[in-house]
Amino acid sequence: MRVVKTLGLAVLLLLGASIAGYGQDMPGWVKVVKTAAGPVLGDAKGMTLYTFDNDTAAGKSVCNGPCAQNWPPLVAKAGAKPEGDFTVITRDDGSKQWAYKGKPLYTWAKDTKPGDITGDGFKNVWHIVKY
Repeated sequence: MRVVKTLGLAVLLLLGASIAGYGQDMPGWVKVVKTAAGPVLGDAKGMTLYTFDNDTAAGKSVCNGPCAQNWPPLVAKAGAKPEGDFTVITRDDGSKQWAYKGKPLYTWAKDTKPGDITGDGFKNVWHIVKY
């Protein structure tokens, strides 16, 4: 029994090492999340991140008011600096939001647990961020 537990722990450690290396080029507040659609980007809690087709100008969010209540922007904390493909944009209200490759990032209020992708394809303008 002890050998099985030790072997199981070794396998978990190896898997953990490969998973940790999987998202090495990303900031610490972003996770690669397993979903039914494959690996996607998620926030620090593992909630799926989305982009909005109507955000046509690089670095500009047009999702405000009720839209931002349903699709909460991925907030960038004060003093946040760009990291690789991740940049900080300024929203219309002056708050800061993370963007990936110029596209503002959002979560979806109706996703209830990490790995949910219920907003993917919503009104044909909301999409998961595949990794």
